Amino acid sequence: MFSASQSSKAQFLDKARQAREERRELKERERAAVQIQALVRRFLCRCHLQKEIRLEDFFEATESGASKRSALSVFRIARKLLFVFNHKEDKERFEKLCRCILNSMDVENEPKVWYVSLALSKDLTLLWIKQIKDILWFCCEFLKQLKPDILQDSRLVNLHLTMLVTFTDTSTWKILRGKGETLRPAMNHICANIMGHLNQKGFYSVLQILLTNGLARSRPSLSKGSLTAIFSLALRPVVAAQFSDNLLRSFLIHIMSVPAIMTHLATLTPERLAVIESHDLFRKFIIFLSREAQCRDVCVCLEGSHTLCLLGNLVYLGSLNDKVLEDETAHFVGVLIHMLSYCQKYVSQKKSNLTHWHPVLGWFSQTVDYGLNESMPLLTKQLQHLWGVHMIRILFSDVLSKKLLENQEIAQLPTQPVSPQNSLPMKNLFKRAFQKSASVRNILKPVGGKRVDSAEVQKVCSICVLYQTTLTTLTQIRLQILTGLTYLDDLLPKLWAFICELGPQGGLKLFLECLNNDTEESKRLLAMLMLFCDCSRHLITILDDIEVYEEQISFKLEELVTISSFLNSFVFKMIWDGIVENARGETLELFHSVHGWLMVLYERDCRRRFAPEDHWLRKDLKPSVLFQELDKDKKRAQLLLQYIPHVIPHKNRVLLFRNMVTKEKEKLGLVETSSASPHVTHITIRRSRMLEDGYEQLRQLSQNAMKGVIRVKFVNDLGVDEAGIDQDGVFKEFLEEIIKKVFDPALNLFKTTSGDERLYPSPTSYIHENYLQLFEFVGKMLGKAVYEGIVVDVHFASFFLSQLLAHHSDLQFFVQPPYHCDLGLTLSYDEDVMGQLVCHELVPGGKTIPVTNENKISYIHLMAHFRMHTQIKSQTAALISGFRSIIKPEWIRMFSAPELQRLISGDNAEIDLEDLNKTNCVTVWFYRGLQETEPFPFVTSCSRPPLLGFAYLKPPFSIRCVEVSDDQDTGDTLGSVLRGFFTIRKKEPGGRLPTSSTCFNLLKLPNYSKKSILREKLRYAISMNTGFELS
Repeated sequence: MFSASQSSKAQFLDKARQAREERRELKERERAAVQIQALVRRFLCRCHLQKEIRLEDFFEATESGASKRSALSVFRIARKLLFVFNHKEDKERFEKLCRCILNSMDVENEPKVWYVSLALSKDLTLLWIKQIKDILWFCCEFLKQLKPDILQDSRLVNLHLTMLVTFTDTSTWKILRGKGETLRPAMNHICANIMGHLNQKGFYSVLQILLTNGLARSRPSLSKGSLTAIFSLALRPVVAAQFSDNLLRSFLIHIMSVPAIMTHLATLTPERLAVIESHDLFRKFIIFLSREAQCRDVCVCLEGSHTLCLLGNLVYLGSLNDKVLEDETAHFVGVLIHMLSYCQKYVSQKKSNLTHWHPVLGWFSQTVDYGLNESMPLLTKQLQHLWGVHMIRILFSDVLSKKLLENQEIAQLPTQPVSPQNSLPMKNLFKRAFQKSASVRNILKPVGGKRVDSAEVQKVCSICVLYQTTLTTLTQIRLQILTGLTYLDDLLPKLWAFICELGPQGGLKLFLECLNNDTEESKRLLAMLMLFCDCSRHLITILDDIEVYEEQISFKLEELVTISSFLNSFVFKMIWDGIVENARGETLELFHSVHGWLMVLYERDCRRRFAPEDHWLRKDLKPSVLFQELDKDKKRAQLLLQYIPHVIPHKNRVLLFRNMVTKEKEKLGLVETSSASPHVTHITIRRSRMLEDGYEQLRQLSQNAMKGVIRVKFVNDLGVDEAGIDQDGVFKEFLEEIIKKVFDPALNLFKTTSGDERLYPSPTSYIHENYLQLFEFVGKMLGKAVYEGIVVDVHFASFFLSQLLAHHSDLQFFVQPPYHCDLGLTLSYDEDVMGQLVCHELVPGGKTIPVTNENKISYIHLMAHFRMHTQIKSQTAALISGFRSIIKPEWIRMFSAPELQRLISGDNAEIDLEDLNKTNCVTVWFYRGLQETEPFPFVTSCSRPPLLGFAYLKPPFSIRCVEVSDDQDTGDTLGSVLRGFFTIRKKEPGGRLPTSSTCFNLLKLPNYSKKSILREKLRYAISMNTGFELS
C-alpha cells in the first residue's frame, strides 16, 4: 500500500513537469513567431524603403551648384546610397558620390562644405567614421575589379586612389590649416583608425592585385600618379606602425613581391625610391628576413614565382644601396641563399604531371602563375644585378682587393719535347707567354697559411654558396649568370689565389679532408671550389685560342698547368679512394663540376698544347695495376677509365682497346682456331657501283656478321671478276674506297667546316632517299674500320667526334659572337632550303626576341647547339647507332676527341723511316730513293701509317724481289706469292709493273736493273689506281 502511494506521487510530479515544459515551449514559439514577424516586416519595410529611395535623384543640383553642397547634405546622400548600395547597379552613383566628396574637400574657406568637417561634430563623429570606412572599402572593392590598361577603368582607378590617399592622411585637409592645427593629433588618430580598419579587411591584398594588373606586363599600364599613390598608400601603415614586424611582413608579401616593382618605381617615379632610402627600408627588410623563421614564413606565403619576384626587387634595391650592402653583406647573402634554397626545393630536372614550366626556374613542382610571364624579362634584368660587375665588386671586395704578388724574375722555361709539326711556334709561344706572365705575377700554386674558420674566409665562402645556389636554382639563365661572374678578368685568378692560401698547406689535402667531413664549414669550402670550377670552365669554353694562348685572358698558361695538375689529382683521388662510387647529392655535383673543368682543360691541351709532356699522367698509377683491376671488374678502375683515362699513357689505352676487341672476337668465335674456323661472308662488288653494291649487301647483315670476316670479290668495268683473292687486303681497299666516297662533300651526306675543312653530317642530307639508313650504314663501315684496326683518311669536326664520345661540344666551329647588339639578329636562324627561307626558332618565340648585350652569350650557345646538335640530330643519331653496333661506347670513352680521330685515321705525320727500319732494313734505302712516291697505300690499302708504329702492322711491311713471265702470272694468289720468293731471275722484266699483296702488306718488285726504271714503273702503277689487271 505504501509503494502504491509513492508511485501515484511520482506520476503526479511527472505530469506537472511535462505541463511546465509544454507551457515554456508554447511561450518560446510565440516569442519566435513575434521575432520572425518583426524581421519579415522589417525586411519588407526595408525593401519598400530602398525602392522608394532608389527612385530618388540623390545628386539633384542645388541652387548654388553641386560643388557647394554642404558637408551635411553630402553625408545624407552618402547615407542613402550606402543604405541601398549594390555593386553592379550603383557604380555610377558611387562614382558621383566620390567626386562630390572630393569636390567638397577642394573648396576654399568654407568649413561647412568640407566633408571632413563632420568629424568635429559630436553627434555625427562616429557615424561619419563608419561611413568613410565603408566608402573607402567600397573603393578598394572596385579597385580589385578594375583593369588599368582600359582607359575608362584607369580613370576610375585614379578616382578611388584619390579617395584613399585623401582620407588616410591629414596632409591635404584644409580644415587643419591655421588655427585648426591643434586638431591635427586627433585627426591623425582618426586616419590611423581608418587605415587599421582597411588593413584588417585586406587592404594590402587589394594593392597587390592592382599593382599586379598594372605592372605584370611588358609595358606598365599604371600612370606615374597612380603608381605614386599606390606606393604611398602601401607605405603609410608601415611608417605609422614604426616598421613593426607584422606590417613589414605584409609589405614584403604583398608589395615587394609584385614583379619588378622597384624597376617601375625607378622608371616612373624615382622620388619613391628616395623615400625608401630615407626610411632605410632596404636595411630593415634585410634584417627582418635575416631571421630564419620569418624568412621561411614569407617564402611559404609566396608561391615560387612571387618568391623570385621578391628576390629580384631586393637585389635591385641592393644595387642602389652600396652602403647598406657593404654593412649588411652577411645578412643580405644569407637572405638570398635562404630564398633561393626554398625555390630550389621545387626545381625539377624533368617534365612530369606534377611540374609546371617556369621561364627562369625551368620545371617547377609548385603551381606557376603564368600571368607573370610577361614580366619575366624585367625580373631577369633585376636579377642580373646580382652577377653584375658592380655587385660582384662589392661582395667579392675581400678577394678583389688583394694584389697578386709581382715577380720581375723571368721564370725558367721548362724543356719539354713537342711534336714536330708545331715545335717552333709552340716553343716561341711558350717563351712569350712565360716572359709576359712572369713579369706580372708569380705562378699561383697552393701555399696555405690562411685559417679556414676566419671571418674573411667564412664571408667569401658564403658568397660562393650564394652564387652556386643561384646557378643550380635559376636553371634557365645559368649561362647569363656564368657570363656575368666571368666578366671581370681578375676575379677567377684572385679567387684561385685565395683558394691556394687556405688551410695549413693549401691545395689538395684540405679539400679531400672536406669531402670526408659532413660539416657546414666543409660544405662551404667545397662550394667555393665548385663555383670556381663552373665559372672557369665556362670562361675557357667561350674563349678562342688567341685569347687563351696569346692574350692569356684571366689565366696565364702556367696557371692553367698548375690548376689542371690540382684538378687531375683531386679527381683521381676521389675515384681511386672510392669517394665517387658512393657519392650522392652535393658530393656528386662537386665531382661533375671539377671533372667538367678538368676535361675542358684536357681537351684544349689535346687540341693545342699548353702543358708539359706527360703532364696528365699519374706516375703513381701503373697501367698493369689498372688492367689487373679491370680484369677483376673493380669499380674504381672502371670509373677511372670512364672519367679520366688520360692518366694512362695513350699507347697503353690503344693496346687496351685492341685487347678488348680481340677478347670479343674470341668470345664470338671470330678468330680462327685449330678446332674451328670463323664464318665468312662473301660479297661481290662492282667497281663502278661500289657504294650502291656495298650498301645493299652489307646493311642487312647481322651485328655479329658485320664484326666477322668479310671477303670481297671485285668485278671490273667489263663485268669480269678480278683475279685477286681477298685475305683481308681487298676488303681493306674496299672499306677505304667506300668510306672515301660516302664522306665526299659532293655527295652531300657530309659537309666541311670553314677553315680546317673537317667533316660533319650535312643538314640537307635528307634529300637522299632513305638517308637515315645510309647514315647508319656509314656508321657501321666506320665502326668496322676501327674494329679491324684499319686507318682511313677522314677527318671529323671536333664537335662531331665529341658526340661520338657523348662529350660536350666546343662552340668555336660555327658561331662568332655578335659584338654589337644592333645587328638586327633575333633568337632564330634563317636557313635557305631548296630555294625557300625557313626560320628555326632557337627558343619558343625566338624570332621576336632581339639579340642584345644581355643575351648575346646565350645566343651564341643556342646557335651553336642548334647548328651542332639540333639541326643534324637525326643524322648524327643514325650514324652513332651504326657505329655503336660495332664499337661499344665504353671502349672509346677512354679517348679524347683528337685521340679518337687518331684511332680512326692514324697519326697525321710523315712515315717514320727510323721506325720502318726497325722492321725491315731494306725499306730504308727504298724510301730514301722514292720519297716523292706514296707506295704505302699501294702496299697496305691504307693511306696512313699504323697508329702505334710499324711494329704493330700485321703482317709486317715487306718488300720482295720477284720475277715471273707474263704467261705465268696468275695474279696475287697464295701460290704466286710463295713461288715469287724462290724464282728470282736476273733477266730484265721488260714491261712488267710492280704489284702488291695487300693481304700480306707485301710489295713485289720485278728485278729492275735501274733505280730510275723502278721509280717510273712504281709511279705509274700507283697513279693508275686500278685493280689486279694492270700488272
